[in-house]
Amino acid sequence: MNIEKSNIANLPTKYGKFKIRAYKQGNQEHLSIMSEEFEKIEIPYVRIHSECLTGDTLGSLKCDCQNQLDLALKFISQHGGLVIYHRQEGRNIGLLNKVNAYALQDQGRNTIEANLELGFGADDRDYSIVKEIFEDLNLKDIKFITNNPKKIDYVESIGINIVERIPAITKSNKYNEHYINTKKEHMGHMF
Repeated sequence: MNIEKSNIANLPTKYGKFKIRAYKQGNQEHLSIMSEEFEKIEIPYVRIHSECLTGDTLGSLKCDCQNQLDLALKFISQHGGLVIYHRQEGRNIGLLNKVNAYALQDQGRNTIEANLELGFGADDRDYSIVKEIFEDLNLKDIKFITNNPKKIDYVESIGINIVERIPAITKSNKYNEHYINTKKEHMGHMF
């Protein structure tokens, strides 16, 4: 796999000071957001955050993505570790199809039904870049911030030892309750 990576740069944010490195895999570019003393942490906290333009940037209330990203960045800033910003919009169906899936959800489908109706899988994300990032940052043991069993399975399948799982629990609202329940009931997410 041909991966191109950037230099490491400083990124001061409203959450604290971080270091960042970008990774390019084909047409997709991903980001590692590391706490300042990341390289000195023996077992870092890690979150693999899946891109959600509508949530992360626009503050959509239809999902819990922005809340989970905020939670992770605050936590990493305080406790040290890494957020991998995994750029595969809409579980890797792309922004255009995600908006089409939103339209189907407006008609009553859940996220899985909408994706399937559009001809995609329930979750088409490819985590292979995560393995490359873990190897680049020399990670062997992590404390994993996630609710997603598929991410846990992938991380363990590449030989990473998950010492502890920290749930990423945020407040729900009337717009995202159905979305969160679908993740729980149909995708096995742990809250």
